[in-house]
Amino acid sequence: MRLDNALQWSGSVAIRVEGEQTPPVKHALRMLLRDFESVLGEKPTVVEKRDRHVELVIRYADAEETNLQRAEAYGFRFPAEGGGSDMRILGCDELGLVYGMLEFSRRYLGIQPFWYWADQTIARRESVEIDRSPYDSSASKVRFRGWFVNDEVSLIGWKEPYPPSREVWEPVFEALLRCGGNMVIPGTDLPRHGVHYEVAEEMGLWVTHHHAEPLGAEMFLRAYPGKQASYQQHPELFEALWEEAIQEQKDRKVVWVLSFRGQGDQPFWEQDPSFDTPEKRGGMIGRVVRRQYDMIRRSVAEPICSVALYGEIAELYKGGYIDLPEDIIKVWADNGYGKMVSRRHGNLNLRVPALPASSDHGKHGIYYHVTFHDLQASNHLTLFPGPASFVKDELESAFAAGADDYLLVNSGNIRPHVYMLNAVRELWSAGRMDADRHLERFVASYYGNGREELAELHRSFADAAIAYGPNADDWAGDEYYHHPARKIIGHWLTGKGAAPDARLIWGAGDVPFPEQVKAFEVRLKAGIEAWGDWLARCDAAIAKLDEADARRARDQLRFHGALHKSGSEGFYYLCRAYDAYREERYPQAFVLASQSAWAYRESLATLRDAEHGKWERFYLADWLTNVERTLENVDTVRRYLRLHGDSPDFFLWYKEYLMPVAEKYIYLENTHRNPLSDDELAELLKVHFEGLERQ
Repeated sequence: MRLDNALQWSGSVAIRVEGEQTPPVKHALRMLLRDFESVLGEKPTVVEKRDRHVELVIRYADAEETNLQRAEAYGFRFPAEGGGSDMRILGCDELGLVYGMLEFSRRYLGIQPFWYWADQTIARRESVEIDRSPYDSSASKVRFRGWFVNDEVSLIGWKEPYPPSREVWEPVFEALLRCGGNMVIPGTDLPRHGVHYEVAEEMGLWVTHHHAEPLGAEMFLRAYPGKQASYQQHPELFEALWEEAIQEQKDRKVVWVLSFRGQGDQPFWEQDPSFDTPEKRGGMIGRVVRRQYDMIRRSVAEPICSVALYGEIAELYKGGYIDLPEDIIKVWADNGYGKMVSRRHGNLNLRVPALPASSDHGKHGIYYHVTFHDLQASNHLTLFPGPASFVKDELESAFAAGADDYLLVNSGNIRPHVYMLNAVRELWSAGRMDADRHLERFVASYYGNGREELAELHRSFADAAIAYGPNADDWAGDEYYHHPARKIIGHWLTGKGAAPDARLIWGAGDVPFPEQVKAFEVRLKAGIEAWGDWLARCDAAIAKLDEADARRARDQLRFHGALHKSGSEGFYYLCRAYDAYREERYPQAFVLASQSAWAYRESLATLRDAEHGKWERFYLADWLTNVERTLENVDTVRRYLRLHGDSPDFFLWYKEYLMPVAEKYIYLENTHRNPLSDDELAELLKVHFEGLERQ
């Protein structure tokens, strides 16, 4: 139904941009023109002449527009008598204009923030209707808000060039801008000649740094190979790198990260053991941060600086061992699983609260994970395994504690994490969120039908996740099925025996190795059932959708459940194979190891199925969870098991269990020289042993 007094535009809309078209404004205009063409079928006409009537004017706000005199503010206006245009998008500054254009696209053209990453179906229309209602943007809850494109291997392997090209980075930064973000760390330790920082700057984003690369400087050992990375021994060399980074970035929009960790993102005292007390360690960090702060202030007027209170630095700061400048943003971090407590280090899990105390004045912010990589139980390829309500409670509590000057979200490779990134978008904008209403809006934004069932699948996803420990945030992500499994294989095949594997204590206790394996097995059995039920409901819901929605649901929902279910099965059968091996039931262990391999092959098939169209090769560089490496390890296990009784002829198990009795005693050996493959033998032995169990 057409709204009374609404504007109705069709065909090639005429647009005029007034004022300086900076690179960020040009990028946003490019997006807006593309969005118009996608919806109306014709590209708008960009008009420069002032004497021609146009439908839309985009310009900076005048001083009398008092509601828009705030950084990043924007608004929509509808002149009563036309005034040369039907509508105006006004922005206080270049980011205000960028956000104004992108919000216009969302409101009136229906282009959602993750249209690219969620494969939104963009419907062609004859015309668009625009309600003549003036609008002023609200200030975001968080001043600096953005993504750390961390653990981004899928983005690295997706396209051929390395480091990633504009073709990869522009959709990432566009999605961030459409989410109202203004800050980014574009990748982890990428080659310095890459275009990631250049493209981020062009598109209007503030750039900040990895806490292991303070000031964005080159790693010490890359610049000075062979020297000891000790600030105490080589302060002039460290400071030369910092000064080079400052001079390179001093005229850009930078949120400077001040920090001092060791090379390779680990505590510096692991390389310099003379720092053996909290006083020594905290004193060094405080001195270095103060030195970095003073160096920046020599070259940059009123710099915006932050310090990452991550891991051991947060513990030292809370203990009173680190003295920091008063006007820098202190950034607190969650534990990688969404809880604002200190992260687990190996088996040490102190869970020290990671939020400012009421007496800790000044500016505070958050580094938060919706995806994580820790070689234990984190989610990297799959959705955050906890509910959105949990994320809401954690971030709202952080804001209430005063940590609202800065929010950096570990976004990983974007595509698997759009739901939770969209939830954080609402939180950093408004400061609060109704999780159920957000979910309804999210599903309605990307799906044409089946919305209630799809919403319920999102809502119940966390219910299916394996609880691997006693804490509310001890949810197993996809890495749980792979890193512990490979550790078990390594311990087993290298003959460590019953001694506990210290690398598994966090997840299975400090008990003999067989009991550690059994602890995983028990949890995995429950996971198989829970994920199987969830996946069955998912398949039933998808069966009712049209082709486009079904493809989207397979990528954005089923993909995650399928990786969890097949991962649970693969790890479960591996644990059972170890039990059978200990009991010297080698053929049965071989079958169970084969079932493990078959399940992990399903995981690989799930990755490959998600690589269609523009997503071809997207999971090719799965080097963190590394499903393929797990499958190779399991294949090694079953080859090892076949040595226990089927070697050297690799015909003995066939003869003992499968050959017809009448044939077994009369066959001529020289006519049976083609042993069965591992898969063929396992399939036949599986049927044989299942038949015995039924008898």
